[in-house]
Amino acid sequence: MSEAPEVLWTPSEELRERASMTRYMRWLSQERGLSFDSYDELWRWSVEDLDGFWSSIWEFFGVISDGGYERVLGSRTMPGAEWFPGARLNYAEHIFAGKDDAATAIFHASELRELAEMSSGELRELTSRVRAGLVALGVGPGDRVAAYMPNIPETVAAFLATASLGAVWSSAAPEFGVRSVIDRFAQIEPKVLLAVDGYRYNGRDFDRTSTIADLQAGIPSLEATVVLPYLASEAPEGTTRWQELTADGGPLDFERVPFDHPLWILYSSGTTGLPKAIVQGHGGILLEQFKKMGLHVDAQAGDRLFWFTTTGWMMWNFIVGGLLTPASIVLYDGSPAWPDMGVLWDLAARTEMTCFGTSAGYIAACMKDGVEPAAARDLSKLRSLGSTGSPLSPEGFDWVYQHVGGDTWLFSTSGGTDVCTAFVGGVPLLPVYRGEIQARALGAKVEAWDPDGHPLVDEVGELVIAEPMPSMPIFFWNDPDGTRYRESYFDMYPGVWRHGDWIKITSRGTAVIYGRSDSTINRGGVRMGTAEIYRSVLGLDEVTDALLVDVNRGDGSSWMPLFVVLREGLDLDDELRDRIRARLREDCSPRHVPDEISQIAEVPRTLSGKVLEVPVKRILMGADPTKAASRDSLANPAALDYFVELAAARS
Repeated sequence: MSEAPEVLWTPSEELRERASMTRYMRWLSQERGLSFDSYDELWRWSVEDLDGFWSSIWEFFGVISDGGYERVLGSRTMPGAEWFPGARLNYAEHIFAGKDDAATAIFHASELRELAEMSSGELRELTSRVRAGLVALGVGPGDRVAAYMPNIPETVAAFLATASLGAVWSSAAPEFGVRSVIDRFAQIEPKVLLAVDGYRYNGRDFDRTSTIADLQAGIPSLEATVVLPYLASEAPEGTTRWQELTADGGPLDFERVPFDHPLWILYSSGTTGLPKAIVQGHGGILLEQFKKMGLHVDAQAGDRLFWFTTTGWMMWNFIVGGLLTPASIVLYDGSPAWPDMGVLWDLAARTEMTCFGTSAGYIAACMKDGVEPAAARDLSKLRSLGSTGSPLSPEGFDWVYQHVGGDTWLFSTSGGTDVCTAFVGGVPLLPVYRGEIQARALGAKVEAWDPDGHPLVDEVGELVIAEPMPSMPIFFWNDPDGTRYRESYFDMYPGVWRHGDWIKITSRGTAVIYGRSDSTINRGGVRMGTAEIYRSVLGLDEVTDALLVDVNRGDGSSWMPLFVVLREGLDLDDELRDRIRARLREDCSPRHVPDEISQIAEVPRTLSGKVLEVPVKRILMGADPTKAASRDSLANPAALDYFVELAAARS
């Protein structure tokens, strides 16, 4: 039994009674004769009786289909599990089913637009107009529609219109560069490109008209390009105006497709080679989002759900899934730090947000900047705060309870683009332990395994998913024999999904993520994740970001340098180096102390914010920099230059 950290929050009886998870458990008792005394019992049933669990999600949330389904699992193998054969349904149909047209569907604001609302009826009307426009352009089932659009309601409507036709959606955020977008979209050969002429970020306008022309030239499959005038009033030559696309309305019909019919295509980071084009299906995403939003996020009527994201991150697809519930969603397009770090907290107060979703990096930035969200704002409606993207430090937990609200349900989560969900995360019936993720999600048989495939408890191991989930990729685009798919997840443990993270499952059922297993530090035979090192180093006021790698010298020894970004105006001196070493020795162990500490201007990151530990390690080991990392997949490609020069100097 692991020693339990401090309990920071416990759900009240009122919250437990209100929770959809409680209602679901009662439904299981009444309809299935299943009784569970704890969430852990419920979770174990959900991963042992996959047929029973996923059919219960289907029934509890009222999935609409033609003729039901033949069985839950036609095949249970991974990869290649066959879910709900015979079922025909449409994801988008469920967004509008049973909705009051007068109810608010979307609250939205951006650096270009004031806060406004869109009702369910208005969303339905816009979706029907986009659908009619796509039909006029010849879009039908299986055709790909690519979007170079920001996080605004028009993008949501365009996705739902695409899905209603049985066409396949794929999006990239407008801050992505030309090469990065072509690397993604050219693979899938879209028929139509939807784009904006530009966007505003950090108070600056970024014109994208020349980029659109480059995309048209670089994606030969395009038959039409539609441009929404977001910055200006005129569309570029050779394109169709958004107003023309949406000029005519029509019935909002829904093409019911097989359960595993492609819904959308997401992409891996693509730091080396072309990004993997990950295809997920209508039915799998529908059931996963019903479960996740309805039970784990506990989205209910009157709730207002927000997650800070762009359209280039799976969290956009995730938050759109909030529309499957009676709740409203909140969208924001712009910088989280413009005009200051309080802009998103202001949005929370103005929209009476009930769930504030963000990244661990954003929480760390608020801590560094001294932000006090509840100090001068009314956040009384804010019941929960979600964090993902990277492990949230225990100090991040403390900050939320000190500066957001002592009665806040803080759910740290972890998952991946690969399954478009969090497989460990929040449960409204459970306590929040400092620094820990509350539990494994229903239907997700997440375990920590040792190298021989034995499950571990209270020890760090490889994160695996030992049973299939419906939202796992149905395939990768342009991977006809599935080789790339199998190599990505099933090489280490055949038939079992290896995700590539270090995880510890405690004997209390909670989880702790320790960073990527492919960037593990191995010192003196002891393996360590980088997350605990970053947590310690970033606890110093002077340090704003950090990168650590363990470089094999080829003679059995290794070199472990730490690179730090300091507050503006500060320089790294011996006194600060000594304090960093002492802190790591005290917080972690002597093995965690780096061989060298150097100051850098910025940490190289992917477009979705992930630290480039493995590519930097490969560069420092002498790999060709052009093959170690694709610069077009980076948010700040110039940040790699330092490491390229360092590698040259060391060689």
